[in-house]
Amino acid sequence: MARGPDGAGARSGYSLADQLFNPASAADLAACFAPLPGFDAQRFLDAALPRFAGQGIHARLGILADALEQQLPQDFPAMAEALLACLPSPLDPSRRDDDFGRFIHAVFGVLAARRGLEQPEIGLDVIHAATQRFTMEYAIRPFLNAHPDLVMTRLAHWAEDDNYHVRRLVSEGTRPRLPWGMGLTLDPLRPLALLDRLQGDPTRFVTRSVANHLNDLSKTHPDAVLDRLRAWQSGPQTATERDWMARHALRTAVKRGEPGALALLGYRFDAAFDVRLTLPAQVRIGEALVIEARIDGPKGTPVLVDYRLRFHRPGGSAEKVFKLKTARLGGEPLLLKKAHRMKGDATTFRLHPGPHAVILQLNGRDVAEAGFDLTG
Repeated sequence: MARGPDGAGARSGYSLADQLFNPASAADLAACFAPLPGFDAQRFLDAALPRFAGQGIHARLGILADALEQQLPQDFPAMAEALLACLPSPLDPSRRDDDFGRFIHAVFGVLAARRGLEQPEIGLDVIHAATQRFTMEYAIRPFLNAHPDLVMTRLAHWAEDDNYHVRRLVSEGTRPRLPWGMGLTLDPLRPLALLDRLQGDPTRFVTRSVANHLNDLSKTHPDAVLDRLRAWQSGPQTATERDWMARHALRTAVKRGEPGALALLGYRFDAAFDVRLTLPAQVRIGEALVIEARIDGPKGTPVLVDYRLRFHRPGGSAEKVFKLKTARLGGEPLLLKKAHRMKGDATTFRLHPGPHAVILQLNGRDVAEAGFDLTG
């Protein structure tokens, strides 16, 4: 199911925004603020809930922030003190991954960014505490644009923080292409010094962010990414995690077949292969396209097998890359078979009858192509 940044789902009747922001979760948020003198939970709910209808995730966060502002001190230092006093319990520090917290608590970052840009030191204090309850990568980006030197200095300290959620924010908040995040005016190479500190982190939640950050950067500065990954080969990270980070960081570069990325991962672009690709002559929309490949080559050769589907379009064609196999040739032919369903009910990419093709790609190089007709 396709889903946009505000949680609008393609499935009829489904709404991620409704799952995350509803009367029950809003009441939980109100309970966080109950200790504030004079805070009226029902007034807060009455101000927020009627405005939820038809709104997505980010809009509902703004609505909650509006309703809270009505009852919080208007002076930002006093507001920040109230926000810090009302934070829920921190996330479990013994966890190592996949512990984002509850989306409802992102509102603390919304208010920090909305009201704290003129007093950034205080605003960053709120973000530092709040990211230990829910990730603050969206909230910190306005501060980075408004006060880059100040924020980068703070992030250098946070890279050594005891809490892994804070350390992750250092990487995630500075990603060049954070999905659905505000664009940054910061030089995209500047955060690399922060990643140098984080690349040896023992927590996958942090190293995944570092790899995603590099993957973003690889789209505009591929050589800088390769240089960093090479430099980290002698770093403090374990070999297993370092290899995982490199694969994850270079996944887009590998799809593009960039020789430098493939070589760093051990896949020779110029390796010799004998390949046979077999497809059916015709496939109906909704059925599976059965792709069969036989690959011969020198024993011990690492091989990364992808395939591209070339789709017929009314105005030309379009291509998508799919993973097939990672292997090391063992002296016998490598036999591969994949059933790729030609979905007729996809909402994000419509299929059109006509001539299609599969291009087999080994170690980033096109080695075989075969066509088939897609019928309605």
